[in-house]
Amino acid sequence: MLTLVLFSTLMQAATTPASPLIETRVAEQASDPANVIESIMAAKDWDPAADPTSAEWTGAKGIEAAKGFFGEDASLLRTEIRSRWTQKNLYLLFSCLYKELHLKPKPDTAAKTNELWNWDVAEAFIGSDYLKISHYKEFQVSPQGEFVDLDIDLGDPKAKKGIEWQSGFTVAAQVDEKHNTWYGEMKIPFVSLDVKAPKAGDELRIGLYRIEGAEPHRTYVTWRPTGANTFHVPSAFGSLVLK
Repeated sequence: MLTLVLFSTLMQAATTPASPLIETRVAEQASDPANVIESIMAAKDWDPAADPTSAEWTGAKGIEAAKGFFGEDASLLRTEIRSRWTQKNLYLLFSCLYKELHLKPKPDTAAKTNELWNWDVAEAFIGSDYLKISHYKEFQVSPQGEFVDLDIDLGDPKAKKGIEWQSGFTVAAQVDEKHNTWYGEMKIPFVSLDVKAPKAGDELRIGLYRIEGAEPHRTYVTWRPTGANTFHVPSAFGSLVLK
């Protein structure tokens, strides 16, 4: 059953008022000609709240995910991602304008939700080994605060831990119905990424994605197009640089 579930996620193909918060952030975004997202260092850790106006996220510039698998303009409204880091954790904040939410009934936010990718989610695929790019970690958060994390190894399926892997990451989410925007925040321990002593200038490989809607009108959004009907193309990852 575990093998079938992992195969499913690896093969996933998958006019509203604009939020003033996202409009402001997009205007401030730094260009990413080298396909880089910068993560700004913070003095101390915090518990995720998915609040883009909090002190922790003030002044942190983001990048925008707005393309489909093959580089076409996605029909989904814009998605912005910001990042910060401390000596212990990497933080990601997703700001997602939506048309209509597709949510799992009876959400469980106390334990990971297998097959969460069948519903609306924001996703981050992160790897630290530039010599073995087929090995990376997958993190997802939903608008309801559900989560799932997986250890992926496309080059050696027997070595991957899959959904049984436990990263220790935590999430938070909130929905702003007035502005048709949902926010998802991840707090990912560096140790789960095989990074022992992070420092400014370090780089991680990263893919940033989002899924919205139910079939047959499901929309898949990428930061860097993958060139295939799946997010699982590690050669298409960009770079996250610690600043």
